[in-house]
Amino acid sequence: MGAIARWAHIPGILRSPDLTLSALCDTDSGRLEAAAREYGIPPDQCYSSGEELIARSGVDAVDICTPNDVHVPLALQAAYAGLPFSVEKPLALETAQAEKLARETRERGLANMVCFSYRFKAAARYAKALVQSGELGELYHINMRYFQAWGMPVCQTPLLWRFISARTGSGALGDLGSHGLDLARFVTGREYERLVSHNGTFVHEREKTDGSGLGPVDVDDFSNTMAQMEGKLPAVFEITRFAYGRGNYQRMEIYGSRGSLVYELDAEPDRDTLSLCQGEAMRRGNSFVNLRIPGECQADQTQCFADILLGKGDGLAATVEDGLKNQRAMDAVLRSAKSGQWEKV
Repeated sequence: MGAIARWAHIPGILRSPDLTLSALCDTDSGRLEAAAREYGIPPDQCYSSGEELIARSGVDAVDICTPNDVHVPLALQAAYAGLPFSVEKPLALETAQAEKLARETRERGLANMVCFSYRFKAAARYAKALVQSGELGELYHINMRYFQAWGMPVCQTPLLWRFISARTGSGALGDLGSHGLDLARFVTGREYERLVSHNGTFVHEREKTDGSGLGPVDVDDFSNTMAQMEGKLPAVFEITRFAYGRGNYQRMEIYGSRGSLVYELDAEPDRDTLSLCQGEAMRRGNSFVNLRIPGECQADQTQCFADILLGKGDGLAATVEDGLKNQRAMDAVLRSAKSGQWEKV
């Protein structure tokens, strides 16, 4: 069981009154046995391959929280078996994969969710409601930052799968940038039209996880993008895993003709906040007011998946179709970083 399974997915299943954890899969037998003991899963419901779990376990739905290269293969297996699924982000390694999964899911009419987890932050949901109600007026600018620090040399992070393109597709872009691209689209309701990007790598070799020496890093450590969204709305994205002092920091600023919003995550530990400015447009100093976020904006990612399975989803969770649009934007970022030119999404 990887970190995202233990920190987010399994606790979410255990919290939900509508879900039961009934089978587990891990390619590491030691981790699988430990998780089975911890969560009380019988040996005959523990599997070393996702394909076997899907074929034999008798589950009603599948939750896929694996490295990126396995997302689409396992989701396709679930789709072919007629099983609803949730899957971690980014959806795929490249657009063609995402298109195939979207097509197969669409044709079968299967319930599904892509785990863009920050859609479930209350501040993000309230920002969406305010923006799309016209509270800010005509939108002029979006600036999105997503900063972490764990890639820095001082952190001594080894050559994890997130640094290997064959496993992950891209680096900071897919890990963090996929969230940023999705959040801006989620809050504004606008699609991406074209963009230009600059990606780069600071650390080109890292210690292999088996201790056998150094191995090459072939993905980006940072990604900076200027994008044009629908209505010629300009958006700027700064993404890095080399921001000293930033554990998991997000900041999205949205500027309009009648006001501005600032969404922040982790400015205070593990807390999402939203502030609004609708006072003097040219005032010097901070005229932003912290907003009290309505209780109805609170949401739990895994419970939202349960609601989707029960036919009562709120329509705000990301689907495979959203994952496909996100993948198209990321692939345009990679093309632009290589060509040095604006690219259509």
